[in-house]
Amino acid sequence: MNPVTERRIPRVGMVGGGQLSRMTAAPATALAIGFRVLATSADESAAQVVSDVVIGHHDDLDALLRLADGCDVVTFDHEHVPPAYLLELEASGVAVRPGPGALVHAQDKRTMREALAAAGAPTPRWTIVEGIGDLTRTGDYLGWPLVLKVSRGGYDGRGVWVVSSHQEAADILATTPLAADAAWLAEERVAFTRELAAQVARSPSGQAVAYPVVRTVQVDGMCSEVVAPCPGLSDERAMQAQELALGLAKDLDVTGMLAVELFDAPQGILVNELAMRPHNSGHWSIDGAVTSQFENHLRAVLDLPLGDPHPLAPWTVMVNVIGPRDADTLPPLQDAYRHVLARDPGVRVHLYGKDPRPGRKLGHVTVVGDNLDTLLARAHHAANYLMGVIDE
Repeated sequence: MNPVTERRIPRVGMVGGGQLSRMTAAPATALAIGFRVLATSADESAAQVVSDVVIGHHDDLDALLRLADGCDVVTFDHEHVPPAYLLELEASGVAVRPGPGALVHAQDKRTMREALAAAGAPTPRWTIVEGIGDLTRTGDYLGWPLVLKVSRGGYDGRGVWVVSSHQEAADILATTPLAADAAWLAEERVAFTRELAAQVARSPSGQAVAYPVVRTVQVDGMCSEVVAPCPGLSDERAMQAQELALGLAKDLDVTGMLAVELFDAPQGILVNELAMRPHNSGHWSIDGAVTSQFENHLRAVLDLPLGDPHPLAPWTVMVNVIGPRDADTLPPLQDAYRHVLARDPGVRVHLYGKDPRPGRKLGHVTVVGDNLDTLLARAHHAANYLMGVIDE
């Protein structure tokens, strides 16, 4: 018998065919891990580069079971799988990581906020809005403007509104249908200094590692820029953020990557959101860390020893390439990245194979080095050229 065929390699199935699955494929190959994705079509981002693809939807139990067949573990590039289906997968003997008991905190903001309160984690003040008639009490409690959110289904700024008056909030409640089992949340609008993200990886056996705390910049609710590590953040506050993320990963029994989005505010660090998967705030780690978030997610869900999260250079800057309002302003793709790579060979360009449309994440660029101002200028120049903002 061939000894090579006797050694069965582990296989991971990832729900979702987006860019997170696409970027997980390379470390899976490097680690000799079998990798399968559930994509809605052969044209999806990950399906273009992964050989083992199941075509189907995340809300189809049969498709999920086909994905899981022969896999050691099922994990996710988004949080939208119905919780009942996750329980069905577990009942059929599939290892689901993170498990449904953990993932629910990233699926439902009300559940997340209640769990954060129980864990003693600092958050913005918040309350449930029972209906239009409840808005006066809500405004009196939190003050105007306030942040209005749907508890389920929102991401990248969708399902989130900053409202300045009772009437503005009432109009949104009256015209926005809620998903099943969803609720309206209202939160105080925090006067933060900057936004941060603390990422950790945690395995089923309890091993955990923390990445440097990064500064994120959001535009229209979507991440635009990441700097690792966060410039000007004190060692004390950085350690506080990392310890908070590690504690939440343990308290919520997270397996895999956990991203904790934070406000750095005058009253201290406040938790804004949680994501239990690789996250946009960690894309810098592909080029800027010893072990990327994608490799450590695979290691964690398979309970392999975790990799070193330390940075490779003093600074890494990541800037997203986002579809412009007018796709006609985009230069031809092959010409665009040829120009960017020729102009600045140190820029790393990551494109996701997506057709451009306004507000869509098409890719990102990364630069690594020791002069932050220079890195910011280089990264933004490359991204702006790819987005058609500049033409030289």
